[in-house]
Amino acid sequence: MEVEERLNDVLSRIRKSEKSANRSENAVSLVAVSKTFDADSIGPVIDAGQRVFGENRVQEAQSKWPALKGRTPDIELHLIGPLQSNKAADAVALFDVIETVDREKIARALAAEMKRQEREIRLYVQVNTGLEPQKAGIAPEDTGAFVTFCREELGLDIEGLMCIPPLDENPGPHFALLAKLACQCGLSRLSMGMSGDFETAIAFGATSVRVGSAIFGAR
Repeated sequence: MEVEERLNDVLSRIRKSEKSANRSENAVSLVAVSKTFDADSIGPVIDAGQRVFGENRVQEAQSKWPALKGRTPDIELHLIGPLQSNKAADAVALFDVIETVDREKIARALAAEMKRQEREIRLYVQVNTGLEPQKAGIAPEDTGAFVTFCREELGLDIEGLMCIPPLDENPGPHFALLAKLACQCGLSRLSMGMSGDFETAIAFGATSVRVGSAIFGAR
């Protein structure tokens, strides 16, 4: 199957899942996860009409996306991997959305960089719904206070919440928890669901899903 066929298949599955969940058409956006794939592999996906992409690492994204965005200015680039504070300046300069705000130090660094660069970045707070020690994200019980801190202390416009459920658990309860936390925080955007579980995520209210291997193939 060619990449355009795989992309169209994923988009078709998203539309079907919206319908099954009684969601409005196009309620869910696709973030095509292009981490580890080079510009030559990404080009055909752009040519097929996809405009929203996700990358895990700032340095890797810097090696390919400035040129790709230069050729296709309406691309929206999401950072979906952990962010170190020493990369905040580079992240603000390159990305349009940062989905992995998960601690005070990062929030402060992003606030300072957005002010310095005079660039507004859309932000999501990453929640560690499974409380996994090896995984980034704020604890569910601390989410409300952290969103309030970002808004009131730093003046950040938090757009939504993001999570990555544990691999060995049913993702449904994790998606339900994220949706509940978002509602409590007055947030309407939920980034949740990947290649193996995005249809479940849509049923639980995802507004964007992050899909890589189902589009680009195995890494």
